[in-house]
Amino acid sequence: MLRGRNWIIITLVALVCTAGWDTSSVSGYSGFAIGQADSSRAQSPAERAQPPVTAEANALKLEQQAETLYGFVTEGNINKARVTMDAISRLFVQSSFDGLTSVEGVNALSGAIIDMKAVVAEVSMQQERWEASAARLRLAANSLAHPRQPMWLQYYKLIREDLNDMEQSAAKSDMTGWRTAVARIQERYDTIRPAVIIARKPEEVNRFDAWLSYAAGLVSGSRPPEREELMNAVSHGREAARVMFGKEKDEPALSLPLAPREYGLAGWLGAGFILAALFYTAYRKYRGEKSRWQLF
Repeated sequence: MLRGRNWIIITLVALVCTAGWDTSSVSGYSGFAIGQADSSRAQSPAERAQPPVTAEANALKLEQQAETLYGFVTEGNINKARVTMDAISRLFVQSSFDGLTSVEGVNALSGAIIDMKAVVAEVSMQQERWEASAARLRLAANSLAHPRQPMWLQYYKLIREDLNDMEQSAAKSDMTGWRTAVARIQERYDTIRPAVIIARKPEEVNRFDAWLSYAAGLVSGSRPPEREELMNAVSHGREAARVMFGKEKDEPALSLPLAPREYGLAGWLGAGFILAALFYTAYRKYRGEKSRWQLF
């Protein structure tokens, strides 16, 4: 009798263990199936097939934001300009521009963004400074998005006109006019320089940098420069600008004539003596020819 009870107890324990194992197995399988379903819902096939955002698309978004920022700045809308600037900063950090520009170009773009952030963080708004920084960032973003035809190329005509003014000042030895023309070129170049670095080779940028520094230093030394030295500087500036803007080599153009030198009294007396001698020689020849014909 006791042995029969033991078998009954053993059988009941076995049934309970078997039921527990089946329940845990079913619940485990159900959890796995639910996890798989959740994973499928987290990323649909359409989402998995979507291509990643390209560098070109990032550049276009950045350009659009920079255009919007420039509009708010010119309107004097400080609050919207600051909000847009924050959006530009986030977009720059989250984006990749691989293949669109060099390391120097990315650094130049970053510098333009940092400069604009510093401007919008100022307590008081200086409209001229805001517009200059916004224009610099706008041109840089445009240069990144449109490398074949960026807006900064439109500055070539303005810089050529400034170079013509430098040439006129050099011909007259007008140092005040020279300084004014160089300052205008410097201001224009500061606006487009980040955009230029994004689009051009470092050696082309360095060449124009070096020339501009040389032209500004010509009139700051203790010795006044010669006219020929100034004219040569203008010639080098034209070539550096031509290379930087990617223009074809121009046909040789006549430079402005140099101003006449002052010869003084001795020079005029010498010239008068030479003219008198020529007139006297011509008169003697005329008299000789006339006498010879009268013999016949």
